[in-house]
Amino acid sequence: MADYYPYRIAEEKGHLTLIWRPGEGDAPDEFVVDEVGELLAFPDVQTLWHYCDRNGWELVREGEATLDTAAVRLWVEHPARRPVSAGLLLNAWNFYEDLARSVRAEPPLPSQGSIHDSAYEKIFGGHALDPDAGQDAWTDEETAAVRGFLRAGLDLWERTAARAWP
Repeated sequence: MADYYPYRIAEEKGHLTLIWRPGEGDAPDEFVVDEVGELLAFPDVQTLWHYCDRNGWELVREGEATLDTAAVRLWVEHPARRPVSAGLLLNAWNFYEDLARSVRAEPPLPSQGSIHDSAYEKIFGGHALDPDAGQDAWTDEETAAVRGFLRAGLDLWERTAARAWP
């Protein structure tokens, strides 16, 4: 039986908690949706716990992940003015990929090419945002690709979350 994890999304207007499930075997990670494909979102973790208990799902209650979409949005719009951690951008990237696989939404996220692959790999080194890191820093082209991808992810989240807010 798969484990389920709370995943909190923090926004300026409040927060929602989703249910994230890691893929088993070769299956992709995903967020849980209802029978019509809408994202399951809860106003607080307590409500989420009760929902999981009623459905017999094992909710891992430690280490709840949180993504601050406002911080991501600020960086996408003003990367030079708004420093962020590479970890935040990596979490956002993974969140938007998992979200896109989980919900039926158009338009989908943009296709990713070699520029995206290179930028994604550089995040792990921790120096992608450091202009003094030489080859380990993002090029202008990689930065633009990441910003475009995250902008599309933010748009996807906004379309999806609009239906999820209480």
